[in-house]
Amino acid sequence: MATSSRILAYAGSTKNITGCALALAGVALTFFGIAGPYWPVVVAGLYGVGALLAPPERVRLTISHAEIETRQLYADLDTLLTKVTEAQFPVDVSSKVTGLAEVLRDILRRAEALTSSPDHLHIVSQTIRDYLPASLEAYANLPRSYALTRRSERERSAHDELLAQLDLLTTELHKVAEAVYQGDAQTLRDQGRFLKDRFGPSSLDL
Repeated sequence: MATSSRILAYAGSTKNITGCALALAGVALTFFGIAGPYWPVVVAGLYGVGALLAPPERVRLTISHAEIETRQLYADLDTLLTKVTEAQFPVDVSSKVTGLAEVLRDILRRAEALTSSPDHLHIVSQTIRDYLPASLEAYANLPRSYALTRRSERERSAHDELLAQLDLLTTELHKVAEAVYQGDAQTLRDQGRFLKDRFGPSSLDL
């Protein structure tokens, strides 16, 4: 596993990318008849030159507070999901929990944006560590036959109650996700304005 990880890391490195770019240039020279019969040597040599001249990868050892916080939330979410088994929860419940977890993971991937808003971080943290496990635990402690049965016309079953709570959490987390994504959306809009100013039609064009 360690060897494959190193190979994957090198494949995406600046040295490999630069070497491949120069190697492709060598292939292009071959098509124009410049490299001649020694084209394999030329291609390999250009790759080696690119790999040697490419700047070294930046070393990043510091871990931000945002990464520390979201990393633990990731771990807590994964731990919770291992307990959502088919033996304790119906398929529709498991499906909603899976969907909710995907929303949470998408939010957690934007660690800096999430932790910059204490209110949003609180909602995500409490959902993973309190709201969601509390709802699931209360349901799991009920006999399945009781959970699926409505006690009266006005009172929904425990199963329906849990689904409603999961829907409520999902709706709230989508609001958090929308707020977290605003930064990326604004960056995209700014890029669009830049491109329009840079390449858009000008009043001086004939």
